[in-house]
Amino acid sequence: MESRCEHCIVRQFNSLRAMTKDELKKVSDAKIYKKVKKGEALFEEGQKLDGVYCVREGVSKLSKLSTNGKDQVVKLATKGAVMGQRSVIAGEHTNLSAIAVNDMEVCFVPKENILDALQKNPDFAVEVLRHMAHDLKEADDVIVNMSQKTVKQRVAEAFLYLRNNFGEDHEGYLLLTLSREDIANVVGTATESCIRIISEFKKKGYLSTSGKKIKISDEKGLVELVQGF
Repeated sequence: MESRCEHCIVRQFNSLRAMTKDELKKVSDAKIYKKVKKGEALFEEGQKLDGVYCVREGVSKLSKLSTNGKDQVVKLATKGAVMGQRSVIAGEHTNLSAIAVNDMEVCFVPKENILDALQKNPDFAVEVLRHMAHDLKEADDVIVNMSQKTVKQRVAEAFLYLRNNFGEDHEGYLLLTLSREDIANVVGTATESCIRIISEFKKKGYLSTSGKKIKISDEKGLVELVQGF
């Protein structure tokens, strides 16, 4: 069910929490609630956005197409994330594509509401800057990981990230299941290499699988691998 922005818990996770009641009312009156199916694009790289997307439920992968035609997944946008904010504020075409990893619920907020609040509400402007600074820090961490960690370490870290951020079901399997190709695109390697590493991790007892589902069987082993022990 749709809800008013004034009463939405999700906004507590993003910059919209710094908006005034009047600004939130205007956003709520203007926003468009959307359901997005798994695999559908919210927006494509190079697109001109007329607003931002606030994630209510589900996960989206934000990726960039490299010169060799391979997708590099930059980050996963989860509940509370605001996508397209930088492009809208800078007045630029999007630098990334956003594809639904699973079924999603999002609210589309027209850019006029965002830009108007930025000009009139300094608290909101500071909050937007804080979130953008956090995104830059994450981007820095990705660059460091790519240059200083091996592919095996990055794959191990990816599974620990999925467990720590999205949790497990009652049988201990990861709640968010990414395809082998998506995992490869997250860590920056070929799909074939990722499949081989996962197979090796299974043989060593780090992971176990059931169909497409994956379980971390030896957390200590994965952590030690990431740390270089």
